[in-house]
Amino acid sequence: MPQELRKRHRSHARPLKNLDERFEWYADGVELEPAECKGAWVARHCPSAREVHLDLGCGKGQFSLAQAKEHPDQLFIGLDYEKICIALAAEKVVEGGLDNVIFTLADAEDLGDLFGPGELDAIHLNFSTPHPRKKHATERLTYVDNLIMYRPLLKDGGTIHMKTDSAPFFEFSLVQFDLAGYDVVWSSTDLRADRPELATTEYEDRLTEKGAKIHALRAVKADRPYTREQTAALSLFDYLPEDLEHMGYIPYGMERGVMNMRNVRAKQRAKLQGK
Repeated sequence: MPQELRKRHRSHARPLKNLDERFEWYADGVELEPAECKGAWVARHCPSAREVHLDLGCGKGQFSLAQAKEHPDQLFIGLDYEKICIALAAEKVVEGGLDNVIFTLADAEDLGDLFGPGELDAIHLNFSTPHPRKKHATERLTYVDNLIMYRPLLKDGGTIHMKTDSAPFFEFSLVQFDLAGYDVVWSSTDLRADRPELATTEYEDRLTEKGAKIHALRAVKADRPYTREQTAALSLFDYLPEDLEHMGYIPYGMERGVMNMRNVRAKQRAKLQGK
């Protein structure tokens, strides 16, 4: 970060009133014209980087910020469609004086316009929205069409890393990776137990405190045929266990649905007992 900007930042005392003002103040942490970086992210943002990692659906950027500190020879790009998240993440970039992480405001469907062929070494999908209902299945970042869209952007042998607190979403995603021509080389249904040495974010810690088991995988883009022909059940409610009454942690976005299913089943049992 330029010394002039550091001084300007330290002298800043009044609260920033709106997002546009935040974007201007923390401009060093934001790429406002991501399409202009296509094929040149390293050259424009971190010429010394040996790898490029995309944090897709980055939220407030906790993962990318932590990884950038741990891996100074890698460029981390955080992408999200929520303007407030990108503004808050950019603030952390500037405050931390990091020069190997950048955030940008965009939709996942625009990735082909933002990155060149083979430009990405890895894509990280950390706790992306599971969209449990069937009608929203195509919006999942691990839906087969989306996974196929990522393929040309990944270098040969490029990887996708996924974390989620939703067992139904994880089970659905395993099928999608296979359909899209990826080989799952490692997976876990309890990441904290299997890999306790891995660093966590505050968000991940909050989930585990609530009783969630973190499901995770690493998949490699394979040189084999892929298909868009869907074979998985699209509603995540179809992946729930039969015994909902003793189900402990309920994944994000499924709380109301599980409650309704419990009520329906309770009424059915009461009706049978009344006969």
